[in-house]
Amino acid sequence: MPFLRARFLGQRLAQPSKRWNSTATAGLKADLLRVTKTENPKALVANKDLIFGRTFSDHMITAEWAENKGWDAPEVRPYDKICLDPSAVVFHYASECFEGMKAYKDKHGKIRLFRPDMNMARMNRSTARIALPQFDGDELLKVIGEYLKIDQRWIPEGRGYSLYLRPTMIGTQESLGVAASNRAMLFVIGSPVGPYYPTGFSAVSLKATNEYVRAWPRGTGDSKIGGNYAPGLLPQLLASKQGYQQNLWLFGENDQLTEVGAMNLFVLWKNEQGETELATPPLDGSILPGVTRDSILSLARSWGEFKVTERYMNMPQLRDAVREKRVLEVFGAGTACIVTPVKTIEYNGEDLHIPLDPSDPTAQAGPITKRVNNTMMDIQYGEIEHPWSVVVN
Repeated sequence: MPFLRARFLGQRLAQPSKRWNSTATAGLKADLLRVTKTENPKALVANKDLIFGRTFSDHMITAEWAENKGWDAPEVRPYDKICLDPSAVVFHYASECFEGMKAYKDKHGKIRLFRPDMNMARMNRSTARIALPQFDGDELLKVIGEYLKIDQRWIPEGRGYSLYLRPTMIGTQESLGVAASNRAMLFVIGSPVGPYYPTGFSAVSLKATNEYVRAWPRGTGDSKIGGNYAPGLLPQLLASKQGYQQNLWLFGENDQLTEVGAMNLFVLWKNEQGETELATPPLDGSILPGVTRDSILSLARSWGEFKVTERYMNMPQLRDAVREKRVLEVFGAGTACIVTPVKTIEYNGEDLHIPLDPSDPTAQAGPITKRVNNTMMDIQYGEIEHPWSVVVN
């Protein structure tokens, strides 16, 4: 089964979508960018008052696509509402995908993006999966760069602060027929955000659930589409009512580990062979290929201090490892938080207690979790020179 999943995934990512890559229609071009600046700049929100995803910058990026002509000129224009017909397919068939990325301001005032090429590549895979048009990622990054220069006052200064960027594509054809949309809109909005944990790490408790399933092989779990997220809201509410902050998504008869809420999962443990191992579920088509996930794997392998693997794990194995005191740390990983430490996992009525930092009983994160977080932030803010950090201005 793993072989079949991997083969299917490889075929799926390797096959171009000819309809959407046609050279007969216009591609997205940054040199055609039109800029209309706002005449009513909004007041900035103080860093201490920022709430994730509640405040938005002065401008946004939009670009329209039609099947018969391709991409129109992209625009940077004042942030405003979008007008769509009630029959637009995005409202009925979830014809929508998005990305999450951040712009940082370093101590010299330079604007930086973190591995933005990976976000562009993943978004194109997502659009292809739901029959939305492809675009040139390098061209969109040029447009995003111009947008960031215009709205740079909205990039808050200070370590842990950033402008969260949300590139999004929606199907806009006015039709109730179930078919690929012949029109689409690409837009990017920005929201200034503060540290995910403003007063330091706060470890979370998880409810391991096999009653609901987040994703499955050959589905859409490896695509960042809106339809993957709404079905997780009810299980999240149910877990919260029982005192758990997130779900640990399980799959299959063996309760295979997959993801934590909307994050990738990492387990640091002594494996069955007695090796210290950092493990995460493999990209089998049901796991989102996170940029943070890939970065953690690369960093940990470069350290060369323990085994780093992408492999299948199940909940009974993790439960037994906790009971045998072989689990060292568990954490989730994603753009918003970088890493989220885990302190408890409920499974079949039993609360499994996950170690944090044995050397500090008051700690809310283990040493590897903290090291990953600090190293990633050093790169993101230009404290460490690294090719992953791309200077915009």
